[in-house]
Amino acid sequence: MNSLGVKVLAFDTFGTVTDWFTGISGAVAHTVPDVAAADFAREWRRRYSPILARVEAGELPWRRLDDLQTDTLHEVAAAFDVTLDADQSRALVRAWRVIPGWPDAAEGIRRLKRDFIVCALSNGTVALLTDMARHDDFAWDVIGGSDLWRHYKPARETYCGLAELLEVEPNEVMMVATHQADLDAARSFGLRTAFIERPDEWGGEPKDDSGSPDNDFHASDLLDLARQLGC
Repeated sequence: MNSLGVKVLAFDTFGTVTDWFTGISGAVAHTVPDVAAADFAREWRRRYSPILARVEAGELPWRRLDDLQTDTLHEVAAAFDVTLDADQSRALVRAWRVIPGWPDAAEGIRRLKRDFIVCALSNGTVALLTDMARHDDFAWDVIGGSDLWRHYKPARETYCGLAELLEVEPNEVMMVATHQADLDAARSFGLRTAFIERPDEWGGEPKDDSGSPDNDFHASDLLDLARQLGC
């Protein structure tokens, strides 16, 4: 075991290991060519966390991420005065399964896998994350999808659920993410944390998330994290 006592690295996926903006804005431009694709993609992403929070608050029943994304997609389409048919809607929702990985992601995951169990820990389902892994060559040891615990981050059940699944203590898991709120929640439940810089996550729009000194690690990308961890 390394000096930190960490056995498992748990990775956020949307934004941390994948470039959702490029993938989704491209899918919007292809599927709905008359709309401002970048603005549409950003607005859709902005509605992601609020609807998950409504599920965790008990305002909405638990449903798979694709179903929630379909709801918010149609809300955004209405705001942009666009009507989507069933095929367009399905194509856009499923585009989240094939968003591109950041250039360092696949290699970084493989390097970190030499010394750690590497896991996706995401609000996507196991099926979605499996499609993403196959598309982007992510060599996960374990895929922690929200349908395993029927909860969404930042719920305790997600972070501690992965630790329980792998029969380790929470402090033997390190959450790796580019969203400080995700890391703050993970730390509150006993996990270690590593912040990854992704300044281009929002496609050139300024990102108001630069990490915290409370994190155990701060890295420019996954290859930098691997170097810091001696992998």
